[in-house]
Amino acid sequence: MRIKAVTFPFPLRSAGLLAAAALILGCASSASAGYTKHPGLSLPQQIASRGLDPGQVLVPFQLTDEMVSWAREAVPDSVPKHQQVDRLLQALTQLQGLNLSYRADFTGTAQEVFERRQANCLSFTHLFVAMARALGLDSYFLQVDDVETFSREGDLVIRAGHITAAAGPVHKPKILEFSEFPASEYRQVRPISDLTAIALFYSNRGAEHLRNSEVEKAIWWLERAVLLDPELADAWVNLGVARRWAGDNRLAEASYRQALEVDPQTTAAYQNLAALYRQQGDEVAVRDLLALTDRRDNRNPFTYLDLGDISLHRGDLEAAERFYRRAARLEPDLASAQAALGYWAFQSGRQRLARKYLRQALRLDPEDQRAQTLQAVLHPRQAQN
Repeated sequence: MRIKAVTFPFPLRSAGLLAAAALILGCASSASAGYTKHPGLSLPQQIASRGLDPGQVLVPFQLTDEMVSWAREAVPDSVPKHQQVDRLLQALTQLQGLNLSYRADFTGTAQEVFERRQANCLSFTHLFVAMARALGLDSYFLQVDDVETFSREGDLVIRAGHITAAAGPVHKPKILEFSEFPASEYRQVRPISDLTAIALFYSNRGAEHLRNSEVEKAIWWLERAVLLDPELADAWVNLGVARRWAGDNRLAEASYRQALEVDPQTTAAYQNLAALYRQQGDEVAVRDLLALTDRRDNRNPFTYLDLGDISLHRGDLEAAERFYRRAARLEPDLASAQAALGYWAFQSGRQRLARKYLRQALRLDPEDQRAQTLQAVLHPRQAQN
């Protein structure tokens, strides 16, 4: 884990996002309500305008008196203004300070991070922004559009994006870095509003409940996420997954379509609609929806595994190879991609190549389901033993 502050001299840019059921977790987000440095309404007024009671909404970047005192002691007024961001960052992360460690699977409030000494990128950002503001620094939330990772947990494909904090003028921000696998450089970043940051927190909490199969709790958090920021496409996707798991396919489809209404580039919405139609036996709709995800900016390897499977089922070996290789390029250590290439090679009559891909897949993950299926095909006696 690398933690530092970097000054970016170039203008901020925005970019479309992309994101089994496709679930968006970690520090993820999509199109947001935008950053307003001096909104016409206070934050409680903005929350009330969304039809919610401000007193009932958990604002994740609030500080206790103890936390404010800690920040002021860690960064006294005697520290020059241009050094205060770095001093605060050091105080939060170094052994002699708060000594925060990275934990990806829980999005905490600033108070929870302070007490537990653990944070993912969004919860760390809650704490940093709140403390920086308590010190009189101009700090705000930033969405990083060009950093995302994908993983599979059972029936879920999880996309984790990245949120961080910045301080200073918007045209030349000092950007913080706090993640498990930090990027060498952020190329596409944009400020988001406090209200969107709260909605992201609610969306993350909902997604975390889904990972724990707590569907009703997930729906509670996610319904509030889309009320707080109706333009948060990824929250609509997560709500759709929760509604589908609750057995309400009609509302699930409506949620996915609302995500596409907000942002037509939301790949996870197409994936989840395809999963819904596959459940209903409409393979033509599945194929057409997944074809819409075959874009250069789609970095989700699991999309290309699905597209390859469809091509293989139709007997199009050339297209299947192309999609499987794309998945393997996007995630070289993904055992499923190597196993998929192995099955393509088997179907193409290339037994030796199929066995090579099988060895690679088993080396990466002996428990991978595709690898085990391929092993049963290539070595049926060994699989029986």
